Parts: sequence; C-alpha cells; structure tokens
Amino acid sequence: MRAALIFAQVLLAFSICWAQSPKSQARVEAEYYVASYAHHYKVPIALVRAIVERESNWQPCVASPKGAVGLMQLMPATARWLGIRDRCNLEQNISGGVRYLAWLMRLFHDDLRLVVAAYYAGEDVIGRRTLAYRNPDVVTYVARIRTAYLRETRINPRTTNTSSERDVR
Repeated sequence: MRAALIFAQVLLAFSICWAQSPKSQARVEAEYYVASYAHHYKVPIALVRAIVERESNWQPCVASPKGAVGLMQLMPATARWLGIRDRCNLEQNISGGVRYLAWLMRLFHDDLRLVVAAYYAGEDVIGRRTLAYRNPDVVTYVARIRTAYLRETRINPRTTNTSSERDVR
C-alpha cells in the first residue's frame, strides 16, 4: 500500500514537471510560422492554431491514414497545387495550409463554418452543399474547431444548445 502511494506521488510529480516543461524548438518554430503566415494572409491566428491542434496536435511530420501529412495535414494534391515540395517542412507546410485557408476564406466569403468544413472535406463538396452538409464527421470536425477557436480567442461558448453553436465564429 505504501509503495503504491509513493509511486502515485512520483507519477504525479513527474506529470506536473512534464506539463510545465518548456515547448520544444519545433513547436516554438511552428508557432512563429503560424503567427507570421496568418498575419500575412489575413487569416485569424486562432483559426490556424485550432486547425493545427486538431489536425496534428503540433506534431511536425505526422501522417494520416488518408495520406495527409504535416502540421496542417496537407493532402498530396493540395500540396502540389500550392507548390509545396516537402510537406514535413514546417515552414512549407504552414505556409501552404494558411494560403489554402486564405483561399477558402475568399471562396466562401469569410464564412468560417464553410471554410473549416471545406478544409476538412474539400471545397468541391462543401461548395455544392454549403450549409446543407450532413456528414457527421464534417459536423463534428467543425464543432471541434469552433471549440478550439473560441478557446484560443478566449471567447466563452454559449451554453444553449442551438444549431448556431456549430458556427466557428
């Protein structure tokens, strides 16, 4: 019993130290590029941060089962279209992802719900269906980005259960 208590205390101390450890150099560099490119392309920094957090949890070269790679999980065709040669390169990946978001913002007239849905499902699908998309994965993705976006901007989400809660803004 005493050994279990000591083990639990050591584990708790380790987890506290781990949580307070400084950010890795890659994370610091990624956050710099996120802020720089978001500012340059006039995309809300909180939106880019929310997408990076959801897509890769700030892991620089993570690959998805569907073939998306990097912090912003760029698909091969999207990366080619954006002129990205190395999707694992932090600067190229973030630059491309933010440029894509800026393009989607123009395409969908700054409606962040549609921008986020198109980032996830593709602009063709969302362009045809607009707010009529019903895919549960897309709806869940938009809701999670909205939650992260609100947390980043320090806006308290509404507590009522309305359809507008799925709005990213």
